[in-house]
Amino acid sequence: MIYDFDEIIDRRPTDCAKWNVYDADVIALWVADMDFRSPQTVIDALRCRVDHGIFGYGMEPPELRPLLQERLQRLYGWHVDAEALVFVPGVVVGFNLATHAVIEGKVLGNAKGGDGLLAQTPVYYPILRVPDNTGCALNSMKLTPPGAGTAGNGQYQIDLDAFEAAIGTRTRIFVLCNPHNPVGRVFTRAELEAMAEICLRHDVVICSDEIHCDLVFPGHQHLPIASLDPEIEARTITLMAPSKTYNIAGLHASVAIIPNPELRERFLAARQGIVPHLDIMGFAAMLAAYQVRERTGAGTDDDPWLEQVLRYLEGNRDFVFDAVNEIPGLSMTRPEGTYLAWIDCKEAGLEQEPHEFFLEKARVGLNAGAQFGPGGEGYVRLNFGCPRATLVAALERMRAALEAR
Repeated sequence: MIYDFDEIIDRRPTDCAKWNVYDADVIALWVADMDFRSPQTVIDALRCRVDHGIFGYGMEPPELRPLLQERLQRLYGWHVDAEALVFVPGVVVGFNLATHAVIEGKVLGNAKGGDGLLAQTPVYYPILRVPDNTGCALNSMKLTPPGAGTAGNGQYQIDLDAFEAAIGTRTRIFVLCNPHNPVGRVFTRAELEAMAEICLRHDVVICSDEIHCDLVFPGHQHLPIASLDPEIEARTITLMAPSKTYNIAGLHASVAIIPNPELRERFLAARQGIVPHLDIMGFAAMLAAYQVRERTGAGTDDDPWLEQVLRYLEGNRDFVFDAVNEIPGLSMTRPEGTYLAWIDCKEAGLEQEPHEFFLEKARVGLNAGAQFGPGGEGYVRLNFGCPRATLVAALERMRAALEAR
């Protein structure tokens, strides 16, 4: 099946968080979901479930765990036992539960306990809210931006000395975001190994948000940090979901991969009586999304939706990269993964926050860079998971607003 990602679909009649928060004249490019229809196989599976007409309590489909195990083995060479898979209604839920599990007790042989969380900023802002949700302390270190003494093809880099220095005596968990939201890095094996080695040495558990793992552009490869080594795997909670890949974020279906039985028991205990199981629609959508190869009759390594959406997103990425860097005062690096552009507005000479300026003067809705923590000031995040015509219109508005000052 050929998908038409140029089709403009009005989402406002669906109580859409992305579009309905703004007035009708605003182009919304903030929340990280796409303005594309989901794969037809997912739509058909949900329609079939609705047509059944009974919506009582459900349970996980028996085919789902083997399907996920096969997928992890095929994509990453990572063998995971079935019992290591824990379904959760969202990755944000997952890293909050992981933090509760780690700080509320002495786990994995740690005798001293601890209540510190390490994050690399700028980073997906719900990670920065975990300390308020769990009562832990935030230890943060800033990624090194391009042009700040880095040696990495114009991309953000990890200062490993700063990373290690940010780990305090009570730091117990590192929440990694890879592929990284918002800067678009897909960390290399060497980078992941270096961070993992530091975490092992300091007795820090890793929780890895890998929700964008499928949305990686040519020349880069996603590698789950837990797949590096059994010792690292035993201290890692990995969070994945079909929500970004197949545009089903509103159905709240994710999986935590926790091979270590002790860590898994703590995680399950933290959610008991508070976090619900996936609902029947979430399970149906997840199963259909991961079965897309089988249902389409595609070849062994084919995923028609993913192949086509990645090609389209790569074109959008390159268009946005060229257009932004041609606008005086704006600049960005080329994302290695995700459908998010991290735009530096510090040279634009704006007298107000960039996202406020573009909303007021250009009628374009973007994320404020400061939301993403230290290092985000003076930036905006733009979602290019939309029809090209939407991007053309938004970027022209942004250019015109800057020129009209």
